[in-house]
Amino acid sequence: MRLYSLSVLYKGDPKALLLRAAYDVSTFSFFQRTSAQEFMTFTSQLIVQRSAEGSRASVKEQGYLCHVYVRNDSLAGVVIADSEYPSRVAFTLLEKVLDDFSKQVDSVHWPVGSPDTIHYTALDRYLSTYQNPREADPMSKVQAELDETKIILARKQNSCCAVM
Repeated sequence: MRLYSLSVLYKGDPKALLLRAAYDVSTFSFFQRTSAQEFMTFTSQLIVQRSAEGSRASVKEQGYLCHVYVRNDSLAGVVIADSEYPSRVAFTLLEKVLDDFSKQVDSVHWPVGSPDTIHYTALDRYLSTYQNPREADPMSKVQAELDETKIILARKQNSCCAVM
């Protein structure tokens, strides 16, 4: 499970503006990193442009899953992850990021903003924290513990039956 990109955009007319983004391209070869990052930026903008306000969607693109959330105020977030990353956790992350972003960056800056003018530094922290969804998301952590408990109980039941 891996997160590659976390972006905040403004869904303008006619195109989406990238306000801020964080990338983890460490799994790509050195020579592919720039083009991978450009691909993620382009894909994020394109998906936001094609999404309606107030919508959430997951789009598969070249083996990656792109999760997009466009709020009614035109603020949008995109997570690009591998196909194993849980969708529910991705949308929880997007909701947290957009709420935090809207509290720290005034909405008058959204339609004219760019990564150079928007000062919001929390994306890198969110990207690294949510690399492991089981640690970052309480529901995933509970589910993992429940799965472990089921495995232990199944082993105990099998060993009890083997003794008889």
